Amino acid sequence: MGIAAAATLAACGNSSGDAGDRIIVASTSAWGSVAAAVAGPDMTVESIIDKPTDDPHEYQTSPSDAAKLREAALVVYNGGHYDEFAEKAAAGRDKPSINAFELRTGAAKSDDNEHIWYDLNTVAAVAEQIATRLGSIDAEHAQAYTERANAFRAKLSEISAITGRIAAEHPKSPVLQTEPLAHYLLVAAGTDDRTPRAFAEAVEQGTDPAPADVAAVRELLNGKQVRALIYNKQTEDKTTRDVAAAARAAGVPVVEVTETLPENTDYLQWQIGNAQALAKALG
Repeated sequence: MGIAAAATLAACGNSSGDAGDRIIVASTSAWGSVAAAVAGPDMTVESIIDKPTDDPHEYQTSPSDAAKLREAALVVYNGGHYDEFAEKAAAGRDKPSINAFELRTGAAKSDDNEHIWYDLNTVAAVAEQIATRLGSIDAEHAQAYTERANAFRAKLSEISAITGRIAAEHPKSPVLQTEPLAHYLLVAAGTDDRTPRAFAEAVEQGTDPAPADVAAVRELLNGKQVRALIYNKQTEDKTTRDVAAAARAAGVPVVEVTETLPENTDYLQWQIGNAQALAKALG
């Protein structure tokens, strides 16, 4: 399972109950890493989508994955119609599930962008909810879950410190995205996202953008009207590769982002790296 299985089953000597009593299943490695940070050695964490080459939008549930989602002590998923396979599985469970999208807070609460793992306030709320749920499932380690969640939430400030500096030093920097993946990161950094909405929606839906929208994107790059291109490396196609090539040709920095964790990386390392890459591009 790679990074998603970061929490090992230290308590496997407890053989009572169902096989899933000490297993957390996350829809993607993004949420799997958050769960692992809270679970520590007291639970096993498995992620359904955990390879940086996988496209979450195209995932089809296998029988074995369906069984994992059904039997797990706790399921953590994104919601917002992002990982509908997990939403459907959670609806049929008689055990706890956490829908991250429903835990949005602040400005994100009125935002319909589903890539909510880029919103630090929501991630903090999910970590807290995981600790609460695990404390109910495994009361013996409830305090440890709470302590780990608090420590994880405190470390999120390392990311917000970087985005805060970007907002202060490069206010309203114009940027472009191939699709609205890093939306919440860009909001936190105080950038001005100039991506044509129709272009971003077409790419996200896997359809060809209209020629006029492609031309508008190229004009932004060729005229250096944006200071960085935020590029979804995980779901690239010919259109987005051409856009990235145009950005590089125009001397516009390309910041690569993904939907799941790179190999051998946890959530904090991943998001600190994303924020640092954005800061470097705008610096």
